Amino acid sequence: MGSRRAISSKVAAVAGHIDSNPRRTHRELHSRLQILLTTLGGTSGSSTGDLLDGIAVALADGAVDKMWLALAVLSGQLPDTPTLLRACRQAELDGPLAGLGSCLSGRDDPSGGGGVVRRRVEVLTDRVVVDLHHTSGANFTTGIQRVAREVARRWVTTHDLVLVGWTKDYTALHRLPPVAAGGSRGDNGTLPSAISAADSDRTTIVVPWRCTYVLPELLGEAGRVDRFQCLAHHSGNHSAVIGFDCVPMTTGETSIVGMGADFAHYLAAVAHTERVAAISEAAAMEFRGWRHMLEGAGLAGPAITAVPLPVESPPPSHVAMEMAREQLAVVGMPMVLVVGSHEPRKNHRAVLHAAELLWRDGLTFSLLFVGGNSWNSERFTRALHDLQAAGRPVHAVRALTDDLLRAAYAIAYCTLFPSFNEGFGLPVAESIASGTPVITSNFGSMREIAEPGGALLVDPRDDHDIARALKSLLTDDALRASLARETRARPQRSWEDYAEESWNYLVHGTPPRP
Repeated sequence: MGSRRAISSKVAAVAGHIDSNPRRTHRELHSRLQILLTTLGGTSGSSTGDLLDGIAVALADGAVDKMWLALAVLSGQLPDTPTLLRACRQAELDGPLAGLGSCLSGRDDPSGGGGVVRRRVEVLTDRVVVDLHHTSGANFTTGIQRVAREVARRWVTTHDLVLVGWTKDYTALHRLPPVAAGGSRGDNGTLPSAISAADSDRTTIVVPWRCTYVLPELLGEAGRVDRFQCLAHHSGNHSAVIGFDCVPMTTGETSIVGMGADFAHYLAAVAHTERVAAISEAAAMEFRGWRHMLEGAGLAGPAITAVPLPVESPPPSHVAMEMAREQLAVVGMPMVLVVGSHEPRKNHRAVLHAAELLWRDGLTFSLLFVGGNSWNSERFTRALHDLQAAGRPVHAVRALTDDLLRAAYAIAYCTLFPSFNEGFGLPVAESIASGTPVITSNFGSMREIAEPGGALLVDPRDDHDIARALKSLLTDDALRASLARETRARPQRSWEDYAEESWNYLVHGTPPRP
């Protein structure tokens, strides 16, 4: 009886504090209390005291996932782990309302009692939530963005889901329109930002509860990672990610400064997810090695299964073919195509050196690089300019539309992709699917893609090996014809296939058939 009076006394004190707040703040908090209690299965009351009383009872079992929900709804922000654990410990000592004290009083509002409180809150229950924040607003099309867009725009047409992005401060999720999954692209092949219009303090934020949260892109922003980690570990939601690679760990010397720390932070969050759909068997092997290390921290880690990306390239349009011949090719010269950003891992400096060896040997061919969004590419850029100044037929473009890129593959004599490490290596698959032979690295995912035929394998750390392979293709018509036949004999696997297989594994835990 005394315990009940103590709870009632605390309820009255908190209710009195809320009722004394400005009318707007009180109205918003009262609405959130109703939403929270209804979600927790309680009966919504009319007074603030009734609501608080019901919430105190609903949270009395000390369930961490319920406290996560309460903090998210009442504060208008997804909590990070320190905030959640602090609230749980306070609740254990002094009761649930004490654990929620800061967000009930407004002290957790970084705007000083205005911005976050003005956010309306929507709780999503038993839904699939797909986080496409970065890809929806990115103005470039690297492999990760390609994958995220290709699957998301298929998922929105075949499955019931909610697309979400993050607020500017990375504290909360909000809905994204379906166009964010892959609407019409601009002339440079990129998508317009789909989140800027909705991204304000007044937007309606969404809180997933008993949902499945799917991340088809890489997550790097610190605040976003912290809240994602707490969601994956403590919220009671299911969570799964597409695993692209562990390059910042395995070949960190080729990454931009700081990427290793950011990636380690990301992996610390992924450690609490349920499933990782790796984009190749090679990528799955890297993630399994990382998961094995988690045993030292007493963590089991997620289930990891390879769901390989497709080998597909739809035929380019007639217009794109004409544009490619006019704008990308050099008349009278076979064109060698290199697709990818110019970061050191892609090994484009070696490509330039191998090409110069062959030019000095008297071979005639042009070299076209397609790719941007580079870091640590200064040496490549200087070497490229030096060769151009010497009159060599080498050119670089930052980006092409999808149709024009497919045309570039189609008119190329061969492609070069001697990367040091890849989660998959889309240019290898796309070249083969286009019927164009490819020269690529003799290990990892690149070997995995190339082994069924249509490729020459080289040691990417040996410039002369790259040069020998390229010379063979440029001078041996029978070899090139044989490789081209091999590309045409390979079965193609579509993006539709990949989208459905990845959905089934990420959402339902069903691995693809062998």
